[in-house]
Amino acid sequence: MTPTDQQHEQWWRDAVVYQVYPRSFADADGDGMGDLPGITRRLEHLRDLGVDALWLSPFYTSPQKDAGYDVADYTDVDPRFGSLADADALITRSHELGLKVIVDIVPNHSSDQHVLFQRALAAGPGSPERELYVFRDGRGEDGELPPNNWTSIFHGPAWTRVTEPDGTPGQWYLHIFDTSQPDWNWDHEDVHALFRDVLRFWLDRGADGFRVDVAHGMVKPEGLPDAETNAEGLIDIPEGELPPYFDNDGVLEIYREWRPILDAYEGERMMVLEAWIPEHRVPRYIGPAEAHQSFNFGFLQARWGVETLRKAIEEPLALADAVGAPTTWVLSNHDVIRHASRYGFDADYRFGEGLRRDEVPDAQQGLRRARAASLLMLALPGSAYLYQGEELGLPEVREIPDALREDPSHHRAGVPGRDGCRVPIPWEQHAPAYGFSPSGASWLPQPEEFGPLSVDAQDGVPGSTLEMYRAGLRLRREFELGRSAAPVEFPGDAPAGVLAVRRGELTVLVTTGAEDVTLPADSAYEGAEALLSSVAGTAAVAPGAPATVLPAQSTLWLRSA
Repeated sequence: MTPTDQQHEQWWRDAVVYQVYPRSFADADGDGMGDLPGITRRLEHLRDLGVDALWLSPFYTSPQKDAGYDVADYTDVDPRFGSLADADALITRSHELGLKVIVDIVPNHSSDQHVLFQRALAAGPGSPERELYVFRDGRGEDGELPPNNWTSIFHGPAWTRVTEPDGTPGQWYLHIFDTSQPDWNWDHEDVHALFRDVLRFWLDRGADGFRVDVAHGMVKPEGLPDAETNAEGLIDIPEGELPPYFDNDGVLEIYREWRPILDAYEGERMMVLEAWIPEHRVPRYIGPAEAHQSFNFGFLQARWGVETLRKAIEEPLALADAVGAPTTWVLSNHDVIRHASRYGFDADYRFGEGLRRDEVPDAQQGLRRARAASLLMLALPGSAYLYQGEELGLPEVREIPDALREDPSHHRAGVPGRDGCRVPIPWEQHAPAYGFSPSGASWLPQPEEFGPLSVDAQDGVPGSTLEMYRAGLRLRREFELGRSAAPVEFPGDAPAGVLAVRRGELTVLVTTGAEDVTLPADSAYEGAEALLSSVAGTAAVAPGAPATVLPAQSTLWLRSA
């Protein structure tokens, strides 16, 4: 094996992966909805940014009741996004640019418009067709009550009663998410076979891996028992625990079934899991016979502060090391408030589902901390996942008219939901829709503040968030920080309010307080060379110069003298 082969072996172990949310990345045909040809035309941005791979959120045939996570056909492209030929062209062009392609797979549920669910509705109770989904008779004298007390992640009951083919009220079907997303019955072999075929379909077309949606949710407990309730009769899930329909052992068997399929293909095909489970449970999901990676959401959820950030680094590293897997790092995605806005609130602020109009972050503080957290993340071993637009410092968008919001949680419970992090990103400051669409159409309105944050407004501008990301990714690659054998150490000589992380000759200092910090003249950092700061234009941390002062709420990369 040549050195080049060794460098690319198990590429996913240290890859920087860029999440593309297709409907909000780039619109080529002018209908206001992003599409696959639009993504293909903008791939050079990802290459120039310095990432290794892109992850595509769902682009499959779908009624779009949950932004494509309600899949009606797993092996075709929704006409809104293009065609299979467009998907092939995107994968081919990505590979030409040296980018791997990860596609989303949604195995917990389908759309209610999936042909198999429609057949199940038409076939009636007790039919083989209904066995592919979780249908049950209701409780009560006439079956008028749901089969159990489970509630949906999107609020309200997790069961919907159907009208049978003869017009009478009938059975209930389970939907852990929206009513339009019936759960598959993973006790049935035909469901296993369906998804084995789906994996092979996309692997044959050149996909380099899969991001598995709701990776902890497919297998339900035997008997579908009620969830625990409190004195008021409401479901009571203690903090740090999960509803009974999540994290059941049977899901591990699914990954043990899928892993040999991926391993049979050339090119180190991989899967990364979206599993919102307690951290100590994550190692069960990853390993040589299971999945390659699982997202580390503890880092995303960590509050701003020395101890909280250190814990969010130290604990997942130890858990991943125990099973020989790389850690993953992520700060934003399509399901959470963008970190440039989250960090604009006090560290103990309790967020709801999206930001309300009256929840106004400190934008300057939020971006400053977000830039600092991003440079900290890029210095850590393992792989890093970026969400489109974070390299521009995009904030959460609060001012979206309710009539335009599409998140099912908004429609079911009135919460703002996740649309605020899904607004189409800006490419050109003075173009229609900021370059997102040639027609100026945009499925969600873009705020005026997006203009100065556009790609062309930041390109080549020293100190811009875009150039900071490019520099951080370049140095990450140069120092091999993702895969380096240099351990993560936490020196005890850092000034108060400063998190120090050492990686061999590189030391990362994160100032969490509101005041600048002067480094003691006799400290271990005296004479160290400043490589990169999250705060631009500060003479005390000019690249190549010795560091003397750490700006408030910033990150500095230092190379030992």
